[in-house]
Amino acid sequence: MPIRYDEIASLRSPIIGYKILLARIKSTKVIIRKADEKDFFAIFSLIKELSVFEKHPEKVTNSVEQMKNEKDFFQCYVAESDTKEIVGMAVFFFAYYTWSGKSLYLDDLYVKEAYRGKKIGTNLLKKIFEIAKKEHCKRVSWQVSNWNTSAIEMYKKWGATIDNESGYCDFNEARIKEFKL
Repeated sequence: MPIRYDEIASLRSPIIGYKILLARIKSTKVIIRKADEKDFFAIFSLIKELSVFEKHPEKVTNSVEQMKNEKDFFQCYVAESDTKEIVGMAVFFFAYYTWSGKSLYLDDLYVKEAYRGKKIGTNLLKKIFEIAKKEHCKRVSWQVSNWNTSAIEMYKKWGATIDNESGYCDFNEARIKEFKL
């Protein structure tokens, strides 16, 4: 059943409403699937939410219309709840690095705050590595903000090499093949 915030707001106690919300989120099952054009509005909402989280909402110049126009370049997997809500995303593209060859660059990995700690980010990242293996990528990389300590800890736990200055996370071909969570 979808979570209706007006329902929660109308309760006499915000604490009870919050507990109902948490109970529904805890019991939510999530699937990881390839995004399609009908998901663009929800994905764009996550993009805007991510920009606020990263303290740069003014830098978002993209739009749903632009995403539709450029859909041939857009690669994304989403985490969808059993209520059909998009609660997370992994946006990526393929690149070619002269020193290593074909690579996958993870542009954004984001999970809504209320859904964090439920292995949704882990499952999205697993999907990224499945794709990298299937496509015979020599490298998987992404960046993380140096203030995002919880993400840094998680990436280190997974075995990422992280450059402390740039926040650049990297997995080479051998580590892609070995990757398991």
